[in-house]
Amino acid sequence: MESLYNFALRLTTDPSDAEDLVQDTIVKAFRFFDSYEKGTNAKAWLFRILKNSFINNYRKNLKKPQNVDFDEVSSYYESVRAERTDTTDLESLIFRNLMDDNFSKALAKLPEDFRTVVLLCDVDGFTYEEISNMLDVPIGTIRSRLHRGRNLLKTELYEYAKKRGYTDD
Repeated sequence: MESLYNFALRLTTDPSDAEDLVQDTIVKAFRFFDSYEKGTNAKAWLFRILKNSFINNYRKNLKKPQNVDFDEVSSYYESVRAERTDTTDLESLIFRNLMDDNFSKALAKLPEDFRTVVLLCDVDGFTYEEISNMLDVPIGTIRSRLHRGRNLLKTELYEYAKKRGYTDD
């Protein structure tokens, strides 16, 4: 459950959305348990359900027009203050500090295909075959995306690593 939640959090970047996505995944897993093939990796099966749910929700939200209540908007603009207020939400502070900010920003800059493979392999520890099954793409594509994703991260983080003394030059 923790791995599912962490992956959902990386995809959604919002703790409550991540919880909803994990709950939706568990409900779908129970609902379609008869389609699970015994002897296969159940964790990879759950991750695939989670990823597909995220993609489906994302596509559905793209098609949905934005609704705005005029009364809310007018009262908002009347009450906007010039200074910035900091949130005291402990949960958001905890999740924001899970990974170094520089790494998180570099990871966010990666195209979604590369970011997903890097997260599944390097953060969650899945094998190439498991990731291939989850994403329904050939293992060669997984290797290629992982290689390119790591190289993009390396390029993005080079100056940061240099300042921290991780490089020889």
